[in-house]
Amino acid sequence: MIMTMQNATSERLKIKAFLVSKGFSHRLISSIKKSGMLRIDGQKKTTADFIESGDILNLRLPKEKSDPNVPFSFEPLTVVFEDANWLVIDKPAGLPSVPGPSNRDDTVVNRVKGHLKNQGSQDLVPHVITRLDRFTSGVMLIAKNRLAASVLSPQIEQHTIQKKYRAFVSGRLTEKQGLIDKPIAKTADGIHREISEDGQQAQTRFQVIHQYENFAEVEAELLTGRTHQIRVHFTILGHPLLGDKLYGGPLDMGITRQALHAESLTFTDPLTDREQTFKVKLPEDMEQLKHV
Repeated sequence: MIMTMQNATSERLKIKAFLVSKGFSHRLISSIKKSGMLRIDGQKKTTADFIESGDILNLRLPKEKSDPNVPFSFEPLTVVFEDANWLVIDKPAGLPSVPGPSNRDDTVVNRVKGHLKNQGSQDLVPHVITRLDRFTSGVMLIAKNRLAASVLSPQIEQHTIQKKYRAFVSGRLTEKQGLIDKPIAKTADGIHREISEDGQQAQTRFQVIHQYENFAEVEAELLTGRTHQIRVHFTILGHPLLGDKLYGGPLDMGITRQALHAESLTFTDPLTDREQTFKVKLPEDMEQLKHV
């Protein structure tokens, strides 16, 4: 793949420092040293050379080969947005995000691989940025190449990608909005998560959209990104999600999976410095809960 980047600063920088400033990992820079190509005004460069203010750097990276242990799937994807570096999809409930022991053939990753192959892409390793539980529906961000994944890593580490969810939780909430700040850790079975002082920091901001007789529709924003975070946080408050069998949510409320939907995400594309926001509508099984 070929990328073009301009040194928009007023400084003369070593190309390595310039790449680091753009979010390139040291591993990716090492790969560029070995088998990539750098050019400025048609002249071949190395990472030890300089890029002047205003110069445009052309960068070619070796392609990422397909992993033979991850099969292609050509089942459909609902594409919300796509360009040369990013793919945003609306994942249906029931489709795993990544291959695992119980399903290695048809997950988001397998379908994206099939999608990329159909496009004739030379990079056939999808990089999942915002992973969702199997039975959680909604918007997902995938980097189509390792360069995009690498330059987005600071936003991932600093939790600056804004992720908002819609959930239906059991019971009546006395607070209409708030911040749940409870650390989360793995349990002994490796499946459940629990609140623990020894766990990782986890913060969820929420507000009630509508209070029904015995459940509530809430918007939840992840300030961190722990496994099962929203599900665990509302369970500890005594309001597990409707349909959430794993965490004791009611199973007789008209939905057969946890009532959780990734509604929107916002991130800044480091390659263009443009803020991007994507929003997807509630799926039918959650929409009908409003009319029970």
